[in-house]
Amino acid sequence: MAKLHDYLEQVNVFSALKEEPEWMLEIRQAALAKVDELQFPKIERVRYERWPLFNIDETTLTGGQTISEEAIAHAVPAFDEMDSHPTVVQYEETTIFEQLPQHLVDQGVIFTDLFTALQEVPELVNQYYMSKAVPVDEDKMTAAHAAFMNSGLFLYVPKNVVIEEPLEAIFYHNGNSQAHFFKHVLIVADEHSEFSYLERFQTKGDQAKKLSGNIVVEVIAKAGAKVKFSAIDQLGVNITTYMNRRGYILRDAMVDWAIGVMNDGDVVADFDSDLVGEGAHSEVKAVAISAGRQTQGIDTRVTNKAPHSIGHILQHGVIRERGVLTFNGIGHILKGAKGADAQQESRVLMLSDQARGDANPILLIDEHEVTAGHAASVGRVDPEEMYYLMSRGLRKEDAERLVIRGFLGSVLTAIPVKAVQQELVEVIEGKLLA
Repeated sequence: MAKLHDYLEQVNVFSALKEEPEWMLEIRQAALAKVDELQFPKIERVRYERWPLFNIDETTLTGGQTISEEAIAHAVPAFDEMDSHPTVVQYEETTIFEQLPQHLVDQGVIFTDLFTALQEVPELVNQYYMSKAVPVDEDKMTAAHAAFMNSGLFLYVPKNVVIEEPLEAIFYHNGNSQAHFFKHVLIVADEHSEFSYLERFQTKGDQAKKLSGNIVVEVIAKAGAKVKFSAIDQLGVNITTYMNRRGYILRDAMVDWAIGVMNDGDVVADFDSDLVGEGAHSEVKAVAISAGRQTQGIDTRVTNKAPHSIGHILQHGVIRERGVLTFNGIGHILKGAKGADAQQESRVLMLSDQARGDANPILLIDEHEVTAGHAASVGRVDPEEMYYLMSRGLRKEDAERLVIRGFLGSVLTAIPVKAVQQELVEVIEGKLLA
């Protein structure tokens, strides 16, 4: 197998085809030079280093990847009857739908694909891209992402702008292609801005070839900004994915996360919030379902770097058949973060004798005068709850689904779009019935 740094020529060609600024090419080249020597990020109790995470497709890097009109047509029904709220839809590298109301354009909001942003507002992208939240050379996975990133999105909400309607992004992955799926989402909330953002990752088609995914989402919340971030992940069985979502949260800013991890393939994920400014606040709510022989390892970390910062983690997961699900909840209060609050809860529900689940609470406290706590459990459906529901006439399968929906309900209620709430309910029930 070729070393990743051997792809230098292809990376240079791709950057030229996308007409990237020189600084972006330099980021790619520097990342490529380091990637083979860097270590994998450590995910406690998950061994993923031999997963197929580096199947890089040269045709994508040299402009050979095309999308048929038929493939795009299959994606259109998912959004062609949407109302006028801000929406971007991408199919692999191609943006096939983009909608931003004029009143938001007039206020300076930018919501477009990353390569367009690199041409139209390069200075703005350069200020934040893999420099604040996720450093390029943090580990092997971030460096590989920086080198081979082949699609993305940029959202900028200016100072004091409040957006009432949710901003929605849909990212379709083509499971029948040969291409790697390395997507970057960069969200910048300027001072005292407020908005809700919803993203969905979905695979269409499943070929036998094992594909590689590497997704990095950076959310920069400047002083006083408030961001509600929701996501539903539904990537297919044949894509093995590294996913990194991270918030960089400044003074009195807030980022609330509601994430449904509903993929069918193997996934290793980092959901992190760095509370950089005094009074920064983050609530992280995540639900996940593992089934079949699927393995998912999820690190959810909140780092209190500043005084009076607040970070709470709530993770609930369900495991069927021979699935494996590991939750690592990490609360870290650094020296100097007096008055900080770090709380976490991780619970896993197993529906099979062959399922394997872990819920690992980790608290790292380097300061006095703080508040911290954790709770963790791994178990089965409560027989008393089942008995109560079945005594009211429900079949066992219906009672079990009802218990599970309640178990996962904390994230469902945090999603800002009612139709998408219902969509996640249907996804959950579909995975439980599969």
